[in-house]
Amino acid sequence: MALKVELKPNERIIIGSCVITNVDQRARLLIEGENTPVLREKDILTPATADTPAKLIYLAVQLMYLSPDPKEHHPTYFTLLKDMLTVEPSSWAIIEGINNLILEGDLYRALKEAKKLIAYEKELLELARAEAPTLKSA
Repeated sequence: MALKVELKPNERIIIGSCVITNVDQRARLLIEGENTPVLREKDILTPATADTPAKLIYLAVQLMYLSPDPKEHHPTYFTLLKDMLTVEPSSWAIIEGINNLILEGDLYRALKEAKKLIAYEKELLELARAEAPTLKSA
C-alpha cells in the first residue's frame, strides 16, 4: 500500500536515507515500498533539539528507525532509559510500551509511543514548575 504525503512549501521529509526538501509550493508524493522509513519534518528531532531526557530517548528510537542496523543504537537507548527511570520511575509504563514495540520490530509505532513519553515529561515539568513557588515559600 502506498503512502500519500502532502508537503508544505519548504517542508522537509526523510525517505530512507535521503532528506528531501520541497520548494516554494505544495507538493504531493506517493511513496511506494516496503519497510522504507519515512519521517516528516515535524517528527524529526536533531541532537540540538533533543534537550530533555525523553527527547533524547525519542532521538535514539528515531536513529533506530532510520538505520539499516537498528541494534547499533541499542546501547545508547538503554543508557538513556536507565537515566530516565532513575529520575522518573513513573515513566516505566510508557517505556515498557516503547521497549515492546522495539522488540517486535515496529520502530515507527515505537516513535509514536516515545512522543507520549515526551508529553508525559512535559506534564511533569509543568507540575514541578507550578509547585516550585509553593515550595520556596514554605
